Amino acid sequence: MQAEPTILEMRSITKEFPGVKALSNVSLTVSAGEIHSICGENGAGKSTLMKVLSGVYPFGTYDGTIVYQGEEVRFRDIRSSEAAGIVIIHQELALIPELSITENIFLGNEPRRGGVINWVEAKSRAIELLARVGLSDDPDTQIKNIGVGKQQLVEIAKALNKSVKLLILDEPTAALNSSDSQHLLDLILGLKGKGISSIMISHKLNEIEQISDSITILRDGKTIETLDVKSDGVDEDRIIRGMVGRNLESRFPDRTPNIGEIFFEVRNWTVQHPQVPERMVVKDSSFVVRRGEIVGFAGLMGAGRTELAMSIFGRSYGNFISGEVYKDGKEIKLRSVSEAIDNGLAYVSEDRKALGLNLLDLIKSSIVSSKLSKISRWDVVNDAKEFAIAEQYRKDLRIKTPSVERGVSTLSGGNQQKVVLAKWMFTDPDLLILDEPTRGIDVGAKYEIYGIIQRLAAEGKGVIVISSELPELLGISDRIYTIFEGAITSNIPAAEADPETVMKNMTSTKKKVAQR
Repeated sequence: MQAEPTILEMRSITKEFPGVKALSNVSLTVSAGEIHSICGENGAGKSTLMKVLSGVYPFGTYDGTIVYQGEEVRFRDIRSSEAAGIVIIHQELALIPELSITENIFLGNEPRRGGVINWVEAKSRAIELLARVGLSDDPDTQIKNIGVGKQQLVEIAKALNKSVKLLILDEPTAALNSSDSQHLLDLILGLKGKGISSIMISHKLNEIEQISDSITILRDGKTIETLDVKSDGVDEDRIIRGMVGRNLESRFPDRTPNIGEIFFEVRNWTVQHPQVPERMVVKDSSFVVRRGEIVGFAGLMGAGRTELAMSIFGRSYGNFISGEVYKDGKEIKLRSVSEAIDNGLAYVSEDRKALGLNLLDLIKSSIVSSKLSKISRWDVVNDAKEFAIAEQYRKDLRIKTPSVERGVSTLSGGNQQKVVLAKWMFTDPDLLILDEPTRGIDVGAKYEIYGIIQRLAAEGKGVIVISSELPELLGISDRIYTIFEGAITSNIPAAEADPETVMKNMTSTKKKVAQR
């Protein structure tokens, strides 16, 4: 059988930033019509390599050679790479929420007639492109009114409009539920059938194994190996071994729980949607947390997990209707974020870039930002204390950075997540609520974050973990509450929790809840 021709070669790519060599002699070969995945821990250089390829980092800012369709290319910017048929879809989608689907698809490439945008033609072509990606939504719909899964498909429709030959997808399913993820994977396979090559970056190893023809593994900015999925007998354990340089005997650190008495209780919590008054996003929900306990919250996307957490944390979401919160047997009022923090609560948002961090800030400033009073006198921050505390967290949480005086935006996703954890640990909370704490993070960094969670529990703190990954909840939780359509439907001890039981209660309106 004749091998497919090569569409892309990246030879000895080296990219340096001040104080950091992000890529060191990285090489990559992609065959025409294949799905080629790139795996590696956070900070391994995956996204940097794709930014070099797509012209985000233009020719002259890196060393090495890119050969595309048999010719050396020197892209000045994204527009020049797109003109050649290379389109990148970043993890943070480049869509404008207030514009329609049609306007987003053709932004900067609008069909014109006599110098005037032809919106009739644009809408007609948008309908055709949406059909190709399996979307039947009205092309006049604003992007903000469709879900993240559909937004990903709009991004692919944009790429198809640009006559894509090589599609780069950076963590395309990180924010999607299982059904949306599978739809997207099926679409990528369908594009392969039409001769379009894809490069995919993902931390979801089961998805990588499912659709990839080849996998290149990066570690510490270097190429470790390229695996042929079929002939090399590749499975998740094999990929992990390449990524971390060793076998991970267990995905979760060993732990012997030391669970104390109930110290935090929510009773009959009800919250209204902020824009739709007749819709209750949290319905008469009650739960408890014990000292030293890790409590999981499971539910499908839109079930109300995040809404419950945010509404408790200083009424950060929705319109409060009714309910009470007790800590150590006494009712407490959590009417603002500052009141929540003062009462010993901390909340790590699922969206670390939009809600968890100021990406323009320094690492040291971010770490102390939630409780400046601890390092201030007469409203003046003590710079020496700020640096010393940030440096201590850098060491304790193994945040990979040359200096805490660098910007948070220079860190990989996993290290940004550690900064968010440090920021809330600095407030010394009694209850830490973690919303999707390992989303978009590699298996090695996940293991470290699980260790941090377990350490907090061992100190006698309560930890709530909201996660869309059932294996994660089953691996780290002492108990699991399930949520369906805004209501808590079950309270399952770890010994009785299995995927079938949890899933059944995530998809049922029947309430069988023994709170304690």
